[in-house]
Amino acid sequence: MRCVIFDLDGTLADTAGDLIAAANAALGMMGHAPQLAMGADDGVALRGGRAMLRLAAERMALEDDGAMVEAGYPLLLDAYGAAIDTHTTLYPGAMEAVARLKARGVAVGICTNKPEGLAETLLTRLGVRGEFGALIGADTLPVRKPDPAPLREAVMRAGGAMERSILIGDTVTDRETARAAGRPCALVTFGPMGQAVADLEPEALIEHYDALDAIIDRLIP
Repeated sequence: MRCVIFDLDGTLADTAGDLIAAANAALGMMGHAPQLAMGADDGVALRGGRAMLRLAAERMALEDDGAMVEAGYPLLLDAYGAAIDTHTTLYPGAMEAVARLKARGVAVGICTNKPEGLAETLLTRLGVRGEFGALIGADTLPVRKPDPAPLREAVMRAGGAMERSILIGDTVTDRETARAAGRPCALVTFGPMGQAVADLEPEALIEHYDALDAIIDRLIP
């Protein structure tokens, strides 16, 4: 069976707003003023909680930034889990594209570097968890993307064939994961990186999910 595996943050859903809010909440709990802004810092938000806290520490010119990041990370996760879908929205056409793939007998799953429990919660809150045959998070396996093992596990759990699979993502991490697995990668241009993802030389660029069907048919016929 052909199989399409999606990244989550910045690919299926715009989660940056809630991630930034959680980072600022964590900073507040540690006695710091908010340091991150929605819109301006969306790109770093989708690189993860520690990346946001490192940026905040840099902006505050903290000498022991590592200690602040490690202390703030669990606070950030708690804050994020408590308000995970306040600003988050699915990208236009994403779930319609998933429905079309499934109707054509294509297996679909998710491979994300978001902790699995948080990904489960978010997808359930958005009402779409049942649409995906597999969900592999950052802590599902001992390794995470760009190691190819999570992608392989997602394909297997979704019921697809690795040699007929593709990864849909939005960052260099997804590009490197697909390359390590010997599989094609299509990157969306509507995430925070925009058209800059073309520099990563994926096998395809996705301007809108309306174009996904043709891309799948071309790359995994």
